[in-house]
Amino acid sequence: MDVLEKLKILADAAKYDAACTSSGLERKGTGFAMGSSRDFGICHSFAGDGRCISLLKVLLTNCCSFDCVYCVNRRSNAARRTAFTPRELADLTWQFYRRNYIEGLFLSSAVWKSPDYTSEQMLKALEILRYEYQFGGYIHVKVIPGTSPLLVEKLGTLADRISVNIELPSSGSLQKLAPDKSKDKILLPMKQIQNKISENRQGRGRFGGIQPVGKQKELAKGTDANGLLYDGSITNITKEETDSRCLEEATPYASQQTDRNALQKPWKKGRSSFAPAGQSTQMIIGASPESDRQILRLTEGLYHQYQMKRVFYSAYIPVVEDSRLPSKETLPPLWREHRLYQADWLLRFYGFTASELLDETNPQLHPYLDPKCHWALRHPEGFPVEVNRASFDELLRVPGIGTESAYRIVRARKLCLLDWDGLKYIGVVLKRARYFLLCKGKPFPLLSRSKEDFLMAMMSPKERALFRQRERQWFQPSLFDGFTTDAPYSEKGTASVPVLDDRQKEALQCVTIPVFG
Repeated sequence: MDVLEKLKILADAAKYDAACTSSGLERKGTGFAMGSSRDFGICHSFAGDGRCISLLKVLLTNCCSFDCVYCVNRRSNAARRTAFTPRELADLTWQFYRRNYIEGLFLSSAVWKSPDYTSEQMLKALEILRYEYQFGGYIHVKVIPGTSPLLVEKLGTLADRISVNIELPSSGSLQKLAPDKSKDKILLPMKQIQNKISENRQGRGRFGGIQPVGKQKELAKGTDANGLLYDGSITNITKEETDSRCLEEATPYASQQTDRNALQKPWKKGRSSFAPAGQSTQMIIGASPESDRQILRLTEGLYHQYQMKRVFYSAYIPVVEDSRLPSKETLPPLWREHRLYQADWLLRFYGFTASELLDETNPQLHPYLDPKCHWALRHPEGFPVEVNRASFDELLRVPGIGTESAYRIVRARKLCLLDWDGLKYIGVVLKRARYFLLCKGKPFPLLSRSKEDFLMAMMSPKERALFRQRERQWFQPSLFDGFTTDAPYSEKGTASVPVLDDRQKEALQCVTIPVFG
């Protein structure tokens, strides 16, 4: 095959890897290397300044020696196989960059012969880009589970972000659907990467660095009876203790005195760094029976124990037929994936914990309400919140108030007492928040107590469309449509509205309207 034919096959095979994210790295051009990586991100998206930015997302090869049931590239699946040579991949990336097609590279691969052999080929491609072509742009590389620590270390010195896919939310599902992979082969590279990044930030080891890192966050004690990869057994462990443990378990080569200059090349001045944009991981949603609660507990553990930059969720798309998987007629759980990303955001930036969002009695995220709103409705004792006295953390937990709105409220009330007009003036969106706030001790004027109005205010347009969906049939809503949750819908005029099904009625049982005063 020629290079373009290979690119067509391997770029299509890479579409199941989640890569649409900000790079999280502020590294300007050095003046002697081509390209740079800025903190506004490298992804298939639009940056904050309106630019459309992109990267080449491709596999080194789709020739795989593993037989993961859910994977389209598995050994037993009939597929057209091909592979790039390291030189072909490096030349292709460089030519695309020179033509302004891309700003970076996202490199993954199937397991070619063995994890070490695959990693060696990826390493050769990165060395050509960094050392021969002096490419200074953003590079994100996937580490194959089971790769030797020395190769992981070398990949980390050449890539801006490095990641190991956790694949499935529990060790039982991993053993069932991916028998060639194991818990240890996935977690040991994660520990090594976390340890090396910590060394880089604290100025220890061969990689240097100047940014100090605080103590690791405290985790909840106890183990998971469902066999999750995160067991929650590490509590109140300092960074030094964690790094020492990770060093003993995952990096036997780290004790060797390697020449520091051997890892430095002209493409980058100063000290060498290890994965300055951090590490991430990805798990598949819907291929195994784990609940949202189990997934969020695992996510929380990954953020705390391994200092992940991002945990990506990939809705399982039925591409192969197997008795251990959902049928090919099953729709991808895209809305569940969306809810998990919303809950993930609450874990990272809003101070929530997995046990707050979901518990044993509510193991699944609500299909029609976002996780923050669902939590607020289940905890009416925390509301209403007085805008002029609430702390920043209390404001963050009000549905409809984000980090920027909370900052504006805290800054504005230093000058005067805020009222409802003042909240509107500083840009706070009150569509949801008005049900959970008080201004100067008073609720929002003429606040509707209708359950229908309240539900419509809590839902986005897409969520309202999902709520009105029945048997996968969509209709165009009208201003004259009747709406009630207590009795079946009926035809009014020319508009025919469907009846709520049992699943929708069950989902609404937990919804109650907050009554203030």
